[in-house]
Amino acid sequence: MKSLIQTRDTRSVRVYLVGVELKTRTAADVRESLAELTELAETAGTQIIGEGTQKMAVPVAATYIGPGKATEFATFCKANDVDTVIFDDELSPAQTRNLEKIFGCKIMDRTALILEIFGQRARTREGKLQIEHAQLQYLLPRLTRFWSHLSRQRGSTGSIGGEGESQLEADRRKISERLEKIASELDIVRRQRETQRAGRQRSEWPLASIVGYTNAGKSTLLNRLTGATVLAEDKLFATLDPTTRRLRLPTKQNVLLTDTVGFIKKLPHGLVEAFKATLEEVVQADLLLHVVDASHPLAAEQIDAVNTVLMEIGAAEKPVLMVFNKVDQLPGGVSPQLRERYPNSVSISAKTGAGIVPLLAELGTQLRPIREFLDLRVPQEKAALIARIHAVGQVVSSRYTGKNARFKVRIPPHLVDEFTPYVVGE
Repeated sequence: MKSLIQTRDTRSVRVYLVGVELKTRTAADVRESLAELTELAETAGTQIIGEGTQKMAVPVAATYIGPGKATEFATFCKANDVDTVIFDDELSPAQTRNLEKIFGCKIMDRTALILEIFGQRARTREGKLQIEHAQLQYLLPRLTRFWSHLSRQRGSTGSIGGEGESQLEADRRKISERLEKIASELDIVRRQRETQRAGRQRSEWPLASIVGYTNAGKSTLLNRLTGATVLAEDKLFATLDPTTRRLRLPTKQNVLLTDTVGFIKKLPHGLVEAFKATLEEVVQADLLLHVVDASHPLAAEQIDAVNTVLMEIGAAEKPVLMVFNKVDQLPGGVSPQLRERYPNSVSISAKTGAGIVPLLAELGTQLRPIREFLDLRVPQEKAALIARIHAVGQVVSSRYTGKNARFKVRIPPHLVDEFTPYVVGE
């Protein structure tokens, strides 16, 4: 599918942003939402020319904003050579068609813009399939305006057969067929993930998924903890494709840590559906690390937005460790309101490394598996076995006397048989 934002030359796309203050929203809500829309538009590589808002009780059915405001904004856009007008709310196909006639340029909504960014950012085949599925679902009900100028084709038998399939019907059929094919391929992805999870369960390695609002520092944290090299930029949706790495905790425990796609307010439902193959890692996780940009003035609202998406995908009841990031940008530390609301949280700076040691300790506590306590006597000549004890167990105490070494150690249940010959009897 071609990019939703196009121009005939190589200059940056010039865009105008439109927000609406409904009776259910405050002026501050609209300003914050437009600020985020600005970030999204800049992430897509556009040039912001201006923005406009309207206060109204309910949207106008035909044009979303009032016809007078639409004409006022259109006059500004034509005078300033605006290529695309982006609305902060989702528009119906009819509203988009009507607005395009008034503005005389491309009209997009927030959903289309997010789809555009996702299309630019996806790198793996899985990610590209998920984005294409969401884009086609968005496009399907909007095909009419693209093909309204085309007449129906003749049937294969000429005039006797009457009019054949219209271009619109043909395109709808092709998109439906493509959606079915993508859905089939995504089912294969889900089965592959189930196989990977089964392998993890056999090794009894717990899974921790990093979730959070976009640009909260999730990828930076994964890189800090595991030495991964995931792209980490100060942009919305810098990374889309999930990355899983092994993390070895100070307790000698192995954990699989997964970085997931960032969430956002007004995240299109179609994207949530398309990314379910990826978000299943969140649903299956033993623990969620909810990373929060504590320096953001609306951190509490971003937490609520993430919780809304977690509820939508069925992960609202998962154990959560709140991780307040970017404390290096907070001279006074995390706000008292957030600390009071989340008393068991951890404050860190993924960028500088501050607070990482307490975070690892808390991870070890919350992900501690059921282990069996063993009292072992091992000949000191069995160096490989002693090394194995230290590698897989939590050694409580050790004592070397004579030819033997004595260990009091906690061992995962599935490894107990390996050390049974060396257990000290009563």
